[in-house]
Formats: sequence, C-alpha cells, structure tokens
Amino acid sequence: MRYKIAALYKFVSLPDYAELQPWLKAMGDQLGVRGTVLLATEGINGTVAGAPESIDALMDFLRSDPRLADLDAKFSESEDQPFLRFKVRLKREIVTLGVAGTDPTQTVGTYVNPDDWNTVIEDPNTVVIDTRNRYEVGVGSFKGALDPMTDSFRDFPTWVEQNRDQLAGKRVAMFCTGGIRCEKASSYMLSEGFPEVLHLKGGILKYLETQDEDKSLWQGDCFVFDQRVAVGHGLSETNWEQCFACRVPLSPEDRASDQYVEGVSCPHCYKPDADRTRFEERQRQIELAKARDEAHLGRKA
Repeated sequence: MRYKIAALYKFVSLPDYAELQPWLKAMGDQLGVRGTVLLATEGINGTVAGAPESIDALMDFLRSDPRLADLDAKFSESEDQPFLRFKVRLKREIVTLGVAGTDPTQTVGTYVNPDDWNTVIEDPNTVVIDTRNRYEVGVGSFKGALDPMTDSFRDFPTWVEQNRDQLAGKRVAMFCTGGIRCEKASSYMLSEGFPEVLHLKGGILKYLETQDEDKSLWQGDCFVFDQRVAVGHGLSETNWEQCFACRVPLSPEDRASDQYVEGVSCPHCYKPDADRTRFEERQRQIELAKARDEAHLGRKA
C-alpha cells in the first residue's frame, strides 16, 4: 500500500482549540493515521499520513468545522509510513515566531501563486528570503535567495533587524516549506514597516508539485520533517538521510565520508569516541528490529 501524506495549516481564530484536541485525536486513531497536528488559538498546523481513504476522511472531518471549511493541504505519497504515531498537541503558536501581536488573520502579505513565482523572484528589485533554518537551506533553495542562517524561526526577527539596510526600499518575497512560516513572517515584516511583502502560496511543496522541472528555479531538494527526509520535483522521495546523532540532513557525499558511521556520526558532528558507545548500541537495536521486520524510532522503515 502507498501512503498518502497531507501537509496542512491554516491561520484562523480557534479560541476553543483545547476542546478540539480529544475529538481530533479520537478520529485520527479511529482512522489509523499517524503524524502530528498542532492546535493553538491562531489556528492549525500538521502533517499526517495514512491510507488514502483515511486521509480523505480526516480532511473531511476537519473541514466539517465551518472555520476550517477551506482548509488546504499539500498531498504526496510514500511507500512507507513516515510517522510512528498520531499526536495532537496544544501550543501557544502553530509556528513559533515569539513576537506578540503578529497575527496573519489580521495583517498578511500578498500571496503569490506558484505559476507566478518565477517572475517575482527574477525581478532585480525583489529581495528573495528563505525563511527556513540553515540545515533545511543546505538541502536546497531557490536560485538567488538570501539565507538568514537561522537555527530557529524565532531567530528571524533578529536577522531582519540586523539587515534592515539591505532590505530597505526593496520588494520582499519570502518562501518556506509549506507556506506557514513565510505567511507569518510576512505579517511580522508588514508590522515592522516594510511596505511590499509577498510570500509563496503553498510553499516549496506546492511549487515542486505543480511546476515543470525544466522551467524550475529551484535548486536541490526540499527537506521535510518526516522519515522521507527530502523530496524533489513531483514530491518524489530523494536520497537524503538524516544523522541520528545531530539530526543534520545527509547527502550521498556525506555518507561516503570516512566520518560517517550509520546511526553513530557524520561529517557534521564527528568527534573521536564521543557518544559512540550509546549510538552504536542504538544502531544495533535498529538492526535487530529490522531483522524482526519491526519499525524503530528515528529510522526509515
């Protein structure tokens, strides 16, 4: 069976978000889906996977709430279930920027459809900003985009403040994996006085799903937060893996390094003898689970 994966989010006022948790958890468990959904007063955010009919039923359940009737999702497929369990978590923010008053339901930038994105980012008067974290950018990004080199989305406001001079007077266009971070970042930048702020609707995933590869301005692959690690055009799974020790995405070249030991270390975190015993034992348990045809935490099935 091929699993259907849905990446979904919506900024919308959900003052009763805590009351929604048990209902959503029960429905997900009943349908046998896995993944994580975040709920907060500002909306919903999550990625879930399961049988195609189960994902469709879960989307129907969510859209039955009038506030989520137009809930959109980016769909892809995987031969393996990329998640281990189903979780519904309550949060202060569905994506953490940490700036009080930033509310995309009140103030938000201009949405740019994937079909129009190339024209926008090729404009020399436009500054293109990748709002993702540095390890994600290392897997792939749009041609010419600025990398703020952030370790967390919470670092983005500091980067903006430190780079006001190069951004001043420019049209700003931003993007992220599924659209949620750049949408919230657009609200923040408008509140900070930047007059023209745009963001990619549906994010990189919608662009890779809908745009022809031969006309694409995307370079590399797109990191995703599940056991697929990264996807390419058409949202097909690519050959990246993730280091268990430091969680950095690893290319085939990284895995060819003498410093790469599966489940133990990689070129980004290699230290002679550091944590080797613990990680080697964990890798042994992974191999034993694999021999029993059982899933194990943190590894591709």
